[in-house]
Amino acid sequence: MRQTPHMEGKRVEAFSDGVFAVAITLLALELKVPEDGGTLVHRMLAIWPSYLAYVVSFLTIGIMWLNHHTMFTHIVRVNRALLLLNLLLLMVVAVVPFPTALVGEELGAHLRGDDAKTIMATYGLVMILMSIFFSAMWWYVVLHPQMLDEGLPSRSIRRSVPRFGFGLFGYVLATVIALVSPLTALVLFGLLALYYAFEHLPTARKLDPDAGAATG
Repeated sequence: MRQTPHMEGKRVEAFSDGVFAVAITLLALELKVPEDGGTLVHRMLAIWPSYLAYVVSFLTIGIMWLNHHTMFTHIVRVNRALLLLNLLLLMVVAVVPFPTALVGEELGAHLRGDDAKTIMATYGLVMILMSIFFSAMWWYVVLHPQMLDEGLPSRSIRRSVPRFGFGLFGYVLATVIALVSPLTALVLFGLLALYYAFEHLPTARKLDPDAGAATG
């Protein structure tokens, strides 16, 4: 009886992988060298904020894909609510290349202008939404433990919840900082991506008769 939901989960993961891959590919397509502005070397160096925005967005999407894959290795059942949360997450992931391109262009021209602050704050809002929807997916399955692998220690599951909350708080803080220093905010977004590169999801382990009582 568990095989059908499990297969549905694999289909969700496969569809999600496709969206993550397209979003990352579009990031590279937004890297464009301006036609005017001196020699080719000078023009390439002048768009360094675009390179930085690309790296930050690539790491954010790539590491989120990695954690998304890890999450679905723990999920043995899916339902409509989880599918909807996953769809909302993918909706935001797919739009990341748009603000990334704007951030690179604007920071390349004005590091501290009002437009740069507005665009960077918009970029931050996209990051916040991604963090909210990804965290909501994990929080949802934590509140419905029947959807999770029985080999997950409940203590590790409980500890994983505030770790995701800390990242969300960080995105909010970086977005506020964007209204003062857009470049500093972009660097903080990159550091937050690296924060999520560390394992924050619990590690599954096999249960045995003696260890069963120690999982609570």
